[in-house]
Amino acid sequence: MKRFYLLIIILVLFGCKDSKVEQEEIVLTKSKPVAIFKASKQDYPNISVHRGGKGLTNYPENCLETLQFINDSISAVYEIDVAQTKDGQLILMHDNSIERTTNGSGSVKDMTYNELKVYNLVDDYGNETNFRIPLLTDVLNWSKENNVILTVDIKRSVKQEDVINAIKKADAMDVSIIITYSVEQAQSAFNLAPELLLSVSARNHNEFDRLLETDIPVENMIAFTGTRLSNASLYQRLHEQGIVCILGTLGNLDKQAAARGNDMYKRWYNFGANILATDRPFDAYKAIN
Repeated sequence: MKRFYLLIIILVLFGCKDSKVEQEEIVLTKSKPVAIFKASKQDYPNISVHRGGKGLTNYPENCLETLQFINDSISAVYEIDVAQTKDGQLILMHDNSIERTTNGSGSVKDMTYNELKVYNLVDDYGNETNFRIPLLTDVLNWSKENNVILTVDIKRSVKQEDVINAIKKADAMDVSIIITYSVEQAQSAFNLAPELLLSVSARNHNEFDRLLETDIPVENMIAFTGTRLSNASLYQRLHEQGIVCILGTLGNLDKQAAARGNDMYKRWYNFGANILATDRPFDAYKAIN
């Protein structure tokens, strides 16, 4: 009988140990941006550089050298666009075709990377440079080396899973934020990588309500509030949940600031937009900081 009880005790102890191991295995370590971008903090970059830098003479958009150039002068996060080639390579490119941003022509999906990399990138004014279309992996590695955070815009023709897997393979989770445009995209990205911070679309209370109905924790959210100033109550509500707000000044608001004065950027920042996504990063940075 004593042996029987001893056997039971041993089994219970091992069972508890196994249960503890299982519990430890499901503990999730969130990526660094989840901890960095909190509404209660102010020590994160308050400028997001649209397409990695636009409107710069001799520095094209979605170009590694452009990111390096801007990063030498200001602290910012960089929004980049990820497309996929015919042979499955992930590259930086906004358009479906390469006519606007390179000295070549053709559709990205119909060309291999070896075919694409022979072309030179051109800036927004048509000036040809010696810079080439970068691979996503090269940009991720540069970001890791320089502790620069990227917000990754995945083109519609590209699978979220492919991009997230590339980020994981490059061990670049701590420098990556995934951009989503709908509740469905946000939920999908969270299911694939619950460690990552997600840029979610919350342009009004209804959109935010829908996000709260998902199982995505608010700590995994950074809110893109649109390209025009939202109601103050939305910024307040998001801040109360600890969520950082991004305002897209790219387009009309950038034009307003250029026409009326760069102090407009400071006004929008003080209104509740914690990060300004802009095509005028140097002007916006100087005005805010």
